[in-house]
Amino acid sequence: MMRRTLLASLLLATAATAGAASASTAGAASAAVPGEAAVKTAKYAVTTYRNDLVETLSRLVSYNTVADKALPSDKNPVHIAFKNALKQEAERLGLDYADHGWTVIIGLGSGTERVGVITHGDVQPVDPAKWKKSPFVLDSTSEPGKLLARGAEDDKGPIATALYAMKSIRDRQVPLNKRIELYVYMGEESDWGPLTEFLKTHEPPQVNITLDAEYPAVTAEKGSGTVAVTVPTQGAESPADGEPSIAEFGGGFFNSQIPEDAQAVIAQATPELEKLIRARGAKQDGMRYAFEWRGASLAVRAKGVSAHSSKPEDGVNAISMLADALAVRPWANTPAGGVVNYLNDMIGTGIHGEKFGNIAYRDGFMGPMTFAPTVIRQRDDGIEVAINMRRPQGKSTEQLTNEINAALAQWQGRRVPLADIRVRINEPWVQKSAPQLPTLMSVFSYFTGMKDPKPVAIGGGTNSRLFPNAVSFGPGMPGKVYTGHSEHEFITTRQLLLNLQMYTAVLVELAK
Repeated sequence: MMRRTLLASLLLATAATAGAASASTAGAASAAVPGEAAVKTAKYAVTTYRNDLVETLSRLVSYNTVADKALPSDKNPVHIAFKNALKQEAERLGLDYADHGWTVIIGLGSGTERVGVITHGDVQPVDPAKWKKSPFVLDSTSEPGKLLARGAEDDKGPIATALYAMKSIRDRQVPLNKRIELYVYMGEESDWGPLTEFLKTHEPPQVNITLDAEYPAVTAEKGSGTVAVTVPTQGAESPADGEPSIAEFGGGFFNSQIPEDAQAVIAQATPELEKLIRARGAKQDGMRYAFEWRGASLAVRAKGVSAHSSKPEDGVNAISMLADALAVRPWANTPAGGVVNYLNDMIGTGIHGEKFGNIAYRDGFMGPMTFAPTVIRQRDDGIEVAINMRRPQGKSTEQLTNEINAALAQWQGRRVPLADIRVRINEPWVQKSAPQLPTLMSVFSYFTGMKDPKPVAIGGGTNSRLFPNAVSFGPGMPGKVYTGHSEHEFITTRQLLLNLQMYTAVLVELAK
């Protein structure tokens, strides 16, 4: 089934031919078929604007729209320049434009009934050293078929695609009974507060799709959370004379990324200890290690695979794996040694919190809770360990908080007191009213050949939660690794064009 689906996607994304349409229709015989206007406009979009779409995406990703803690978005010169670029694109494409500070609205048509397309223009932090070219230059040559850049998938690719879907509808003069509005929010990755405030006085569209997650459609999102503790310097153990000890331990980049880097320094190390660590690390799939002697100390660098923290299964967590590689002997509870003991005792190499007391659980639709360390950072008073949590429905916040605190108390009783314990738990979200779902399923089935698609749940959180009747619709395909938040973010050219067809068809169907 998946091979048939991907073949249909390839055919439809690369050539808008009648044969491809027939193949996808046959694969979706059990689903309703999009109307003639939707199909013809989608084909027009992909044949007319395939090159323009890539050029616009190239322009949008050139702006480093990572949040600046010192400047709110509406005062940030790079964010302002990005919005000016959006304004120029909208005007060039014959669309109207309104700047509300943190939120831009680009529209087509008129009327009190509206269809909203929800996206965001800010992006996650990035380490340029990990990219073959600048992460803010659309790289189409390093890996043929892929368009690599920060924001290519999350979320500037969807913005560019929505613009050309709207342009195609305008070109074809498709009669619309509803106005289409593209919302571009500039703080989705950092601060939802300004959007929440904006929506208190701004009436949003009656029906909305968010282009910030996965297909076929997302109707439930886990609640994010953080468990942060500090292993303090004060009161830490001192290792016995001549005994190896963990002198340093750190890793990770930001809280919503599965870390691909971690490092440790072992004081009073021995060649035999290095051999044991090498042997244990060699058994870990997807990990690479580098060792360097500094006098009597051994530095160990671990390299895993970064991923969005809502999908830890897509990455290889360098923090967890390095701690596991060091589990070749008991370690004194120095601050760094305490971190290693905490990671191995309470988390291990799993991703579902099975070792953290009784917190692990799952929901039949939303799946299991995920629980993964993302950042280990040195502080003046010790070393902080931050764990990113994505929790489904099925437990109350009070119950989960109590279980976390009980597990922490038990560990402290056995090991070492912790400092600055912070537990933050957000609520999961379930969309129970989405009249556009049949349309989304119909379009997705038609253009991919996937029979009888069903809504899904995700671990991430999108702005769907803030808009009425909202569900996410792409841009990630089922069964494919979502690359947003990673140091290898890309969207394939084929997927970009497939998205253009589906977004165009959906907007025609919802607004006609």
